[in-house]
This record gives sequence, C-alpha cells and structure tokens, in this order.
Amino acid sequence: MRWSYFFILQIIIFAVVAGVVYQHEDKASLVKTPPKELAQWYKPQSKRHVWLHTMFALRREMQAMSFYAEEGDSVHLKQWSVNFKKHYLSIADMVPQWQKLLDENSLQQLENAIAQDDFQNVKLQLHTLQHGCDSCHNDYQAITALTYRTPDFSDKTMPSGEAFSDHMNKLTQQVNQVKISSQDGFTALALSSLDELKVEMNELGKVCVDCHKKDRRVYPDEDMQKTMTSLETAITSGTLKEQGRHIGTLAVLACARCHGTHRIVYGAKEKLTEEVSFKALLKHN
Repeated sequence: MRWSYFFILQIIIFAVVAGVVYQHEDKASLVKTPPKELAQWYKPQSKRHVWLHTMFALRREMQAMSFYAEEGDSVHLKQWSVNFKKHYLSIADMVPQWQKLLDENSLQQLENAIAQDDFQNVKLQLHTLQHGCDSCHNDYQAITALTYRTPDFSDKTMPSGEAFSDHMNKLTQQVNQVKISSQDGFTALALSSLDELKVEMNELGKVCVDCHKKDRRVYPDEDMQKTMTSLETAITSGTLKEQGRHIGTLAVLACARCHGTHRIVYGAKEKLTEEVSFKALLKHN
C-alpha cells in the first residue's frame, strides 16, 4: 500500500512540474548551466583562463593529428597525441562531474590506431571524439562564455564610492537633459547639463582603465571630445537639426559602442545565472 502512495506522489509531482513548464513555455527557457567548479579555472579565481586555453590546445591537437593522419606522418602524429591525451583527461581532473562525458573508449582506440599506423582508423576515432566535444559545446559553450568571460559590474564602484549602476543612470539622465533642454530652448540648462556630463564621463573613464590595462583606452576619447565641442557650439548658435545630429553621434560614441560590448552580454549573464525560486516561477505569468 505504501508503494502505491509513493507512485501516486511521484505522478502528482511530475504533473505539477509539467503544468508549470507548459504554463510558462512562451515566457521561460531552460538552459544547462556548467558545474560551479568550473569557476576556479577562469579569472579572477585563476590567474589565467586555464579551462579556455585547455580547450584551445585540444582543438589545435586534434587538427594536427587529423592533418598528420592524412599525410601518413606517424612521427608527428604520435608527438601530438601525447599532449592531446593529457589535455583530454585533464577535463575530469578539473571538473570531476564531467568524467562521465569523456569517451575514454574512443581515446584508447585512437591510441591503438596510432601505434599501428592505422591512419584511417585514427581519423575515424578523431571524428567520434569531435562529436563528443560538439555535443558538450552545444550544451555549455555559450553559457560558460557568458558566465566566466563577461565583465562583472555588480560590485564595481566609482572612485567617489558611488555605485557603478547609479553613475550609469546619472549619465543617461544627463544626456537626456541635454536633449530635452536644447530642444525646448533652455540653452543655459542644456549647456550646464553638458558640462556635468563631461565631468561624469571623465569619472567613468577612471573606472574603465581597471579592466583596459594593456590597451588603456581613453574615455572620453578624442572623437567624443570633438563631438561634445561641436554639440556645445550647436546648442549656442546652431539649429535643432545640428543639435540633434551631434547628440545622436555622442550617444553612439560614448554609450552605444560600450553597451554593445558590455551591457548586452552582462545583462544576459545576470538573467542566465540568477537563481529563481519555484515560488517566483509560479508567479511568472
């Protein structure tokens, strides 16, 4: 009797989950997230992107082995296979949960084929191993890149101590205030808002260099500076059309270009990595 209760309970749970998923099928997507242990092989927990460079090495080694198998060059084929095996098996050392995803049988058959100079079988086993790699990449590659290779702005602050998000909102308001005031003929307010925008953009530039260390990008750069000078002239003595053109150019140079690189991927990262409770899912309608 107790077993019948157990099965009935399982059916009820399955029905509830299926119902929630069906109810939200047009509003929510399910993705596979990589094990949290993967974080230790990416910056900032690691000094370098160890996992990423391991993947690069595997891709290069597989290409080399395929090339030398096609050429019938057993010497170089064996040389490249040594590092390939080491890097392939290191996946399980770095992320033990992915041990089951490794095709060690095909790896052993690859070794045997290399030892026997069976080049056709080498290419066959490499193809099988590549299929396993592609399967894993389809599940995890995009979400892993979003999770570990996207800058994290959540705890970043300005030199003044102001939250980064608050500062960005301030910049948005200042750009809009320049547009509103110039369009409605309040020249003095438009110019003072532009002056405030210049100050705050310079403050933002002090934070940008925290990440852009080697390629130390100046913000605001020369093109932005020239555009702001042209905008100031247009506000003082130009037409509304000229003002609108310069404001649009400034928005592209100073806002859209950086947002296209950082804001979109960071926003996607936040959505894909945030933990959502079952209660919140039920309310998502």
